[in-house]
Amino acid sequence: MKYPKLRVIPTSRQMIDVFGGYNHNLRINENEFFTMKNMTSDFYPVLSPRGGRGVYLDTTKDPVDTDQKINGIIAKDALCYVDGSKFVINKYPVEMELEDSPKQLVSMGAYVIILPDKKYINTMNFEDRGSIEVENVTSDEAQISLVREDGTEYGDIPATDVEPDNPKNGDLWIDTSATPHILRQYSSTSSLMWVTVATTYVRISAPNIGKGINAYDGITITGIKEESLNGSFIVQSAADNYVTVIAIIDEAFSQTEAITVSRKMPEIDYLTECGNRLWGCKYGLTKDGQIVNELYACKLGDFKNWECYMGISTDSWRGSVGSDGMFTGATTHMGYPVFFKENCLHKVYVSSVGAHQVQDTACRGVQQGCERSLAIVNETLYYKARNGIMAYDGALPVSVNYALGEVQYHDAIGVAHGSKYYVSMLDETNTASLFVYDTAKSMWHREDETRLLDFCSCNGELYAISEDRTKIITMTRGEEVVEWSVQTGEIGLSSPDMKFMQRITLRVLLPPGSNLDIFVQYGSESSWTNAFHTKSATLKSFSIPIRPKRCDFMRIRIEGVGESKIYAITKTLRNGSEIS
Repeated sequence: MKYPKLRVIPTSRQMIDVFGGYNHNLRINENEFFTMKNMTSDFYPVLSPRGGRGVYLDTTKDPVDTDQKINGIIAKDALCYVDGSKFVINKYPVEMELEDSPKQLVSMGAYVIILPDKKYINTMNFEDRGSIEVENVTSDEAQISLVREDGTEYGDIPATDVEPDNPKNGDLWIDTSATPHILRQYSSTSSLMWVTVATTYVRISAPNIGKGINAYDGITITGIKEESLNGSFIVQSAADNYVTVIAIIDEAFSQTEAITVSRKMPEIDYLTECGNRLWGCKYGLTKDGQIVNELYACKLGDFKNWECYMGISTDSWRGSVGSDGMFTGATTHMGYPVFFKENCLHKVYVSSVGAHQVQDTACRGVQQGCERSLAIVNETLYYKARNGIMAYDGALPVSVNYALGEVQYHDAIGVAHGSKYYVSMLDETNTASLFVYDTAKSMWHREDETRLLDFCSCNGELYAISEDRTKIITMTRGEEVVEWSVQTGEIGLSSPDMKFMQRITLRVLLPPGSNLDIFVQYGSESSWTNAFHTKSATLKSFSIPIRPKRCDFMRIRIEGVGESKIYAITKTLRNGSEIS
């Protein structure tokens, strides 16, 4: 008698021992995770939570002033930050009378430039600090006189529109028949003729009129009765009580009306340093009512001078651009200043002779409000565009945003730390997420919902400002006990046949004191079932067997508290037919 043969139900095993990162899309790979919290790629290919964070500074615990706010942060030889009205270097405060508002800090050599206050400080010499702008207004009588290059006065010189009679060798005459007037000197050795004095100087003397002004500064003078002395000039020499400029007057005079001598910095939206110059941009209406769409550069090596035009290569520079819309960010990349709008970028090709050129590129630029997302990781510039995170190598930006899914983020703040790009963003509901992109492995990981307002990588540590601006957090070193979790995508949808999961095995290393929970969600159920829980008392490596119930597809969520490392996940599947 022959018995019917039983059909062997085929089984298969899938082992995952190389774990990918975050992938918030409908269809993801078996080794990727749809959601996660506080995971890292540091131990790749092992699945592991990030290290703990710490607190570098907590202003709420200051016994003197608990109303301090951390308004900016920058890396020099040591960590520097703006704390209320002070600039702090390696926890040493320097009072600078800064306004209590968020700052844009830019490094130039040993100096740090602070916007919007337009102030500076030398981090190697704290006494060298002050305001970039100067405005001196006279309150006492001012003396205006024609002087020689060495500062000595000429004395009385005839000013007429006809030549003086019977001149002697060396006599001076101000020729008023020309506009502007010309100083001439009679020469008996040059065919008995009046020779033009090529350069004439006017000294304006009054208490404190030249305070903070240096030779070859570009200044603006207003309020002088002689109209030709009002306007822009290059200072030839200066001291606290006088300034000398290239000009001419018919005779010395004095006045009690106020005279203003000022050195100004343009209104700037965003600032960057390149080639020993500061470069800035401005779009829109300025305080004096002008509509501008311009790029600026300070004088070479001199961040105090933005209007110094002497016709030489070290001059200040400005140029207009034709693109529409507000500037959204600025940075220096591959030796060039780069200015962004939402739909384009402007790269400045710096010339050693001062003939700087601007190249426009239509592309996905920086999203409005994401100017702090700009960061360079291993020579590639990363930033947040309107439709995702972009990578720019100097040619055209490309998107690296796919793993973040279709969620629309805004107000991104990013930083480079090692080979990673950290970025804190808000989603459509203004919920914060801190993402980390490992550029070496091309993997995204999500940390948590902590909102951070600025970052700084300094001496191997990553620092961040808390959302309430009261703390500076150390992002990679600390005693924090980390709560973490990962959630898979739908398991089992890749096969057309009915099947069920016979067994799931996790290979885990769990240090003492760490917790581990495994939850399972079956099919379209909304609830999660706790399939496993353990708390380790000793350092141990073990396998966790789970036998889920039969279903078409399922999801797994692994949660833990403290350190742990997952080395492998093995799934045993038993297939069925198309109907059972």
